[in-house]
Amino acid sequence: MKQAQTGSKDTKSAVTASSFETIFKTLYKELFGYACTLIKHEPAAEGIVQQVFLNLWGNRDTLVIDISIKAYLYKSIYNYCLNYLKHQQVRSVHEKYIAKQLPAHADNAEAKVLGEELRSHIHEALNALPEQCGIVFRMSRFEGLKYQEIADKLGLSVKTIEVQMGKALRLMRARLAEYLSITIGIVMLTG
Repeated sequence: MKQAQTGSKDTKSAVTASSFETIFKTLYKELFGYACTLIKHEPAAEGIVQQVFLNLWGNRDTLVIDISIKAYLYKSIYNYCLNYLKHQQVRSVHEKYIAKQLPAHADNAEAKVLGEELRSHIHEALNALPEQCGIVFRMSRFEGLKYQEIADKLGLSVKTIEVQMGKALRLMRARLAEYLSITIGIVMLTG
């Protein structure tokens, strides 16, 4: 009787720790390949697949999946890829707009100053990261290592690397958000 209760309790939770690991190991490469075919950009595809798995794990207690987990993950990848492509399209339109707004004789000295200022803020934001976040971020973004390679080098799990990278990105965005919006404002005013 106790086993039946435990079993029914497990069915309420869509994903357990052991089933998550099995799902991840079984479907990661397949989902990564699918994402690559949709967006044709491996680093972005890797980030999308990792984000889908992070969301699955983070929402495991409240998530109710009415279809197979494989179908759910494929649908999630599809939706994330569509959002990524829409974002890229908006970004492209915005970049073209900014390029048209800048005068042809834009002052290179001002651009250099802004570039140096941005580099300085990025450097400060990197130095403000907690030690492990900073190491993981630099290995991923500057050395071009994949999460598995970072995990192997640091003797940590891939999940820990994913969590640290997510934390680093959140902190960097928060720290640079104000500066980036001011920079965009200056560019818009000088155009």
